[in-house]
Amino acid sequence: MACSFSLPSTGLQTFGLNPESKVSQAKYGVFTLRSSPGSLRVRAVQETGGSRRLVDIIRTVPELSRNYFRSPSRRALFGGISLLGGFYVAQTISLSFGALGVNDVIAAVVCVLLTEYVTKFYYSRPKVTFPIALLNNFKMGFTYGLFIDAFKLAS
Repeated sequence: MACSFSLPSTGLQTFGLNPESKVSQAKYGVFTLRSSPGSLRVRAVQETGGSRRLVDIIRTVPELSRNYFRSPSRRALFGGISLLGGFYVAQTISLSFGALGVNDVIAAVVCVLLTEYVTKFYYSRPKVTFPIALLNNFKMGFTYGLFIDAFKLAS
């Protein structure tokens, strides 16, 4: 199934789009759709010479995230976001199960098991990495949110 578009050729060459020519070259060079003259032709041209596969892009994500989180201010920012995210999730769970009055005991058991598992996971590690610290911050916010909600219900 072929789909063609007719567009004017002004400025399309800078994006690798050329409605007049038909080019199909090497293995990883230029990719085009062969169609009638005057239709849109999409070209994927690599200017850097590196591969552009999805797997290669995914493999660069851990290194990019390590470089991004080297700054202490970013670590503190995301730690705070994680803490507040846990607080928000605790308030949401408490509100939804508490208002319905159904399965609130099961929800409390799941919350306690989740908290205990994260605590065991965090303290059993010989070296604490940043994602594990974010998980622990989420747990602290979650626990804090449940305590605050319990104080609200007691008053």
